[in-house]
Amino acid sequence: MNQNHSASNKQHGFVLSFLFLLVLIAAMVMFTLYVMQLDRTVVNKFEGKRWNIPAKVYSKPLELYQGASVDTVTLDKWLSLLNYRSNSKYNTTGSFHKANSTYYIHTRGFSYGNDDIENEQVIKVNINNGRVNSVQSTQQSKTGIIRLEPINIGGIYPDNNEDRAVVSLKDTPQPLVDALIATEDRNFYSHKGISFRGIARAVINNFSGKSMQGGSTLTQQLIKNFYLNSERSLKRKANEAVMAVLLEVHYDKNQILQAYMNEINLGQNGNRSINGFGLASQFYFNRPLKELRVDQQAMLVGLAKGPSYYNPRRHPERAKERRNVVLNNMLVTGKLSQADYEKAIKQPLGVVKKASVGKSRFPDFLDIVKRELNEFYDEEDLKNEGLRIISTIDPIAQMAADKAIANKLNGLRRVSSRQLESALVSANPETGELAAVVGSGSNFTGFNRAVDAKRQVGSLLKPVIYLTALQSKRYTLASPVEDSPITLTVDGTQWTPQNYDGREHGYIGLTNALAKSYNQAAVRLGMEFGVDTFIKQLKNMGVTQNIEPYPSVLLGSVALTPMDMLGVYQVFATGGFRTPIHSIRSVIDDKGNVLQRVAFETRQSVPTDANYLTNYAMQQVVKQGTAKKALSLGKHLNLAGKTGTTNDYKDAWFAGYSGNYVSVVWVGRDDNKSIGLSGSSGALPIWVDYMRRLNLTPVSLPQPDNIEWMWLENGEGTLSNELCTNARYMPIITKTVPKEASSCALGVYEQEILQKQQREYNEAQQNEAIQQQREHEGLTQFEPNDDSSLKQFDPNDANSPEDQRPSQNSNQPTWYDKALEWF
Repeated sequence: MNQNHSASNKQHGFVLSFLFLLVLIAAMVMFTLYVMQLDRTVVNKFEGKRWNIPAKVYSKPLELYQGASVDTVTLDKWLSLLNYRSNSKYNTTGSFHKANSTYYIHTRGFSYGNDDIENEQVIKVNINNGRVNSVQSTQQSKTGIIRLEPINIGGIYPDNNEDRAVVSLKDTPQPLVDALIATEDRNFYSHKGISFRGIARAVINNFSGKSMQGGSTLTQQLIKNFYLNSERSLKRKANEAVMAVLLEVHYDKNQILQAYMNEINLGQNGNRSINGFGLASQFYFNRPLKELRVDQQAMLVGLAKGPSYYNPRRHPERAKERRNVVLNNMLVTGKLSQADYEKAIKQPLGVVKKASVGKSRFPDFLDIVKRELNEFYDEEDLKNEGLRIISTIDPIAQMAADKAIANKLNGLRRVSSRQLESALVSANPETGELAAVVGSGSNFTGFNRAVDAKRQVGSLLKPVIYLTALQSKRYTLASPVEDSPITLTVDGTQWTPQNYDGREHGYIGLTNALAKSYNQAAVRLGMEFGVDTFIKQLKNMGVTQNIEPYPSVLLGSVALTPMDMLGVYQVFATGGFRTPIHSIRSVIDDKGNVLQRVAFETRQSVPTDANYLTNYAMQQVVKQGTAKKALSLGKHLNLAGKTGTTNDYKDAWFAGYSGNYVSVVWVGRDDNKSIGLSGSSGALPIWVDYMRRLNLTPVSLPQPDNIEWMWLENGEGTLSNELCTNARYMPIITKTVPKEASSCALGVYEQEILQKQQREYNEAQQNEAIQQQREHEGLTQFEPNDDSSLKQFDPNDANSPEDQRPSQNSNQPTWYDKALEWF
């Protein structure tokens, strides 16, 4: 019985053991499969795309070379925007020393992609009279051009609202690494990914109902932030430990440490998190990591324990206390000397009040960059691939635009309306690079008036009419045009345009008609060539919008944006050549490859000779017409432009250019109600204020070969003389030189002929008297020697030399040819 019972117990034990073994094997298999799954998760993410990295948008660099148009104000502002600090020794990057007009600048360097790298260097720049007099550098330059790095103006952020600037371990200061290891994980380089003491404490706290405690290794912290959620449970802790071991199996310590330093959350900037030490350095100190002091690096390390609790802007005392703990850890581990420790704990936090990182300094311009990028790139790639975009923005010009509108618009609002708004766009005419944009109010809402507000443009289109007339060769700048009432019937409705002064002015010179912006003259001239011709001319100059062929478009009753008008006036400013306005220079991927580089697509839009004459006419708008206020900028600049005012004073415009900036200003209300301001009283003051803040160069278009300058009778178009009251010295196309002279000029000419004849008669009389005196004294005019071979010239002698015989050419110079030389 006992034997049977014993055998039964053995059999039962064997079955239990077998079942236990099966369960154990199954558990081991399941655990192995689970570990393999975790392993795949660890490897796939770590070796794949680790983060969604936002695209960063930069300004163009500041180019310094001998003769460059850069003044001390510009260079001072640029260094300030880059957060360079004054240091008489300039021994670290991001520092400079200024001695009068000579600068010593220790640059940070910048990579423009495809091995185009501006290395860290010390440059010496001397500026004199608004230009770079000389530039020297510790690095050789093949081009003679040194680029001061571009300014970050904003970013395009991923949907998870994470912001980071990835840095490599080799670019991370060693004191920061030492502080991190000493504070967060002193055994980092010896353990295999986990701390058994930390795990035991977590298990005990979990079973006792307490909150999960710290003590995790850096590897575990990386796993928690990189792979897992914020759930506080034993399962998550177990996953964290297993994955930490797996991560240590696959990757070396430096790879893990570098990933940690770019993943750790160190603050919050609005709705975006600040991840990684690289971005945190910019967020708290407006400087890259390598330019921070040891105490500042220690403060960043201290934030790892709790970026909200130790926020230095909200809780400076907590942050300082935590920083000192980190510094003490460095002292204890031998990474900081006693002297350096005592010096460091006495330092103030040095945190900037407002971070420049993360916010767009110039949201209107950034909006245009995004729109241009969306034409070529997928939206997700822009948010996540870490692209670097070098834009065309000129930060100096952009700040000038912001200040000009802020300075003038409030004053205009007091005169007109609180609801008054404005837009300003400005570009480099030669390159088509957009320099500055203002298109919204103080807070960007997505409505950018520079590109979204289509408004009637008024008289801004009149120069296109006059350009067409001059291009036809039927008109010169002095030709008469008729400014008298005209009535046109359109779709059964009569249209009679009026001048703004309510008067008619009869026949006037073409240049005067444009300078005074007479509507009736413009319509008569425009209709002579046809509305279709006018619209075609606009298309040639870059206007893409469909325009209905109504006569009223001649006076600008077509809705266009400030950016549209910038493109038209860019053609005028370059002598007739169109380069599309653009906001991007190049796009660089996260590996330093240039994905896109903008090439100049310049083509001739209008003839250079007709454009040259139109430019002269628009210069008269400034010198004697509706834009005389712009003369305050300097007569030597030869500025050109045109005012624009629409019906009922709903829109005020001014478009004009110097040699290096073409700019357009619009003023109006979003509800399209009257503002009571004209182009000269509303838009022109803003334009002048903006241009006054820039380093301008004169307008100096190349003179075409078939252009010459002559005195013309203004309003008649005939030849004239400078002594005539109505004479104007103007450029004219050679083929259009008039064949008639004004009565005044003919009178002056005839008078000069008579005076010349009188002089010749007087000289002849004087010579005859001298000859008679000589004969009376027994002298002869010429006494040849006996052997003289001099012969008298006989024009009828066939043997006379060719160069002595009169020309047989029947095309003798006419009176007109001789008179033309005189005129």
